[in-house]
Formats: sequence, C-alpha cells, structure tokens
Amino acid sequence: MAENHPPKFAGASKYVLDDELAKIVNISMALEMPLLLKGEPGTGKTMLAHAVSEAFNMKLIVLNVKSSMKLIDALYQYDTLTRLNDSRFGDSKREVSNIEEYIRMGKIGQSFVSGERVVLLIDEIDKADTDFQDDMLDVLDQMEFDIIEIDKTIRARHRPVIVITSNAKKDLSDPFLGRCNFHHIAFPEPDMMRRIIGVHFSEIDKELLDSAIRTFYRLREIKGVEKKPATRELINWVRALRADADFKVKSLIKGDVPYLGILFKKSPDYVTAQNAISRFRI
Repeated sequence: MAENHPPKFAGASKYVLDDELAKIVNISMALEMPLLLKGEPGTGKTMLAHAVSEAFNMKLIVLNVKSSMKLIDALYQYDTLTRLNDSRFGDSKREVSNIEEYIRMGKIGQSFVSGERVVLLIDEIDKADTDFQDDMLDVLDQMEFDIIEIDKTIRARHRPVIVITSNAKKDLSDPFLGRCNFHHIAFPEPDMMRRIIGVHFSEIDKELLDSAIRTFYRLREIKGVEKKPATRELINWVRALRADADFKVKSLIKGDVPYLGILFKKSPDYVTAQNAISRFRI
C-alpha cells in the first residue's frame, strides 16, 4: 500500500523560491522544528511565512519582536488596569473575582490555544536579548507555558509551523541556533528576479523587464549606499514605470532613472545614487 505523504510546499501565488529553500521548509514542517531564516532585508524572509500560510490555508500569527519585549508579553498579558476599573465602577459583565477573565493571550499564546494548526512568524528575533531568545525556544520546545496568576498551564492544542527571521544585526546564541533548522536566503540572481517579477506582472513587456532588471542591479552596485534597493522596491518601481503613460523604455536604456525615491528611501543614499546615475551608460 502506498504511503500517504503530506502536501509539499512549493511556493504561493506571489512567492517564487528555489528548490533548496522549498526542501528546508518541508523538512522543518515534517520534523516540527522552527525554521530560522537569515538574509539582508528584502530577500523574502517575512513573506515566506505568508506564502506558507497561503499555500496550506493556515492562519498566520505574527510576533513582531521589539528590543524591549519580555517573553511574557509574547505569551500572555494580565490586564490589571481593566480589572481595577471593573472593580471600581462595577458596570462590567465580567466577574471581577475571576482573574482568568482578564488574561489576554499574546501571539505565542494565541498560536497555542488556536483550534487549528497555524503558522507562527517570529519576525526579527535578533532585536531581542539572548535570554528572550533561549527562553522562547524552551517554550516552543515544550509547547506549554504557565500562567502564574491563575496557576494554569497552557498546552498547545496543535504545534504551529514556526518561521523565525533575523536580519543578522547581532549574533544569536549557540543554544538557539542548535534548536532550529537554518537557511540563508541570498539576494536573488537576475534570472530568479525575472521569475519573481514575472509572477507579479504576468504580461510585462520584455524590453521593459530586461532594462529594469539591468538598471536595478547596476543601482545595487553603487558604492556608499547604506540601504540597497531590495525586491519590494523593484516591484514598486516597475509598477510605477508601467503606470506612467509618458515613460519610454528607451530613456531607461540611455541611463535616465525616474522615480529614484521608490528605490532609495534614505536621503544620503538618494543623493549618492543621483550622482552615480549621472555617470551611467547602460
């Protein structure tokens, strides 16, 4: 009898990926291990979780990590202020003596109590301190945590699909790295970028596509730029070029780069790019 295998992730309607990334996503889901993604901003780390959510029709829960965040904030919050107000004014339908009515689940807590399996995206984990990182993985390993105010243990009803992203602003601890599968998403090569643009603009003119891709990679090579334009900037730039009825591809071929502010979002980068473009001969 043939063995039944779960469906494989191969991308989504607006997400193109290579075979290696597809394999690490699928093996992480099969092994029920968190997948840690690194890579420069704009390489699609965050969007991968959205794509997995779409591909398997799972709810997506996003924990945006902040530098000041404590793990308990990601697990649950005890709303003492609302309870105090209820006890003072007495016009609430909640029972003030029942503390559980004032417990609100954080993002990890929501993923545990969900009635169906979800995708949990933990975005920019490198912003958190080491204790947060390691304690969080303890919770995700055990799939449970305690709410001390009501002496109750919350156990995951379904183990979530966990995607963790890092922009590599600081090193993650060895114990943290040891408990995750890891993949570095390199910035797309031009051929892959053509596929990505093709997914977003199915009927794009080939001359525009080739010229835009060529110009984009020239712009990324400009020296002295702090934040290079990424895939999302390219998509928005192409959208702007196509929307401009007066735009001519030949002007781009000659080195004229309109809508530079879509590609470069920092003033020094914008000025640096402007100066470099004056020397372009594509």
